[in-house]
Amino acid sequence: MKRLALAVVAFGLAAGAAAADPATGVWQTQPDDGAYAHVTIAPCGNKLCGVISRTFKGSSEYNSPNKGKQLVMGMTPTGNGKYTGKVWRPSNGKVYNGKMELNGKTLKMSGCIAGGLLCSSQVWTRLK
Repeated sequence: MKRLALAVVAFGLAAGAAAADPATGVWQTQPDDGAYAHVTIAPCGNKLCGVISRTFKGSSEYNSPNKGKQLVMGMTPTGNGKYTGKVWRPSNGKVYNGKMELNGKTLKMSGCIAGGLLCSSQVWTRLK
């Protein structure tokens, strides 16, 4: 019984640590193929994930079929505001090895191939 109680406490502390992560919140992507999105980053287990919460073309909001889909997957903190995981690029439907780097109110998001040697990046801006 003590082990179960300790496991519950440990899980609660881990979940609380993820919830307090400074990268959680709502971020605006840079335009990609003429559209941009608001992505809500939140804990998913002991990692971070990001879901497309709103979509825009130009200054108009529209109902993209990508709305509600996960864009950022399983980001794990590696220290100093850096994270590794996976990212999905809606314009080509591919999933890449991903990196995030938090710097104040900006989040540099990168999708990489070739073991991280070739990366394409965007800088997202915090909305909330």
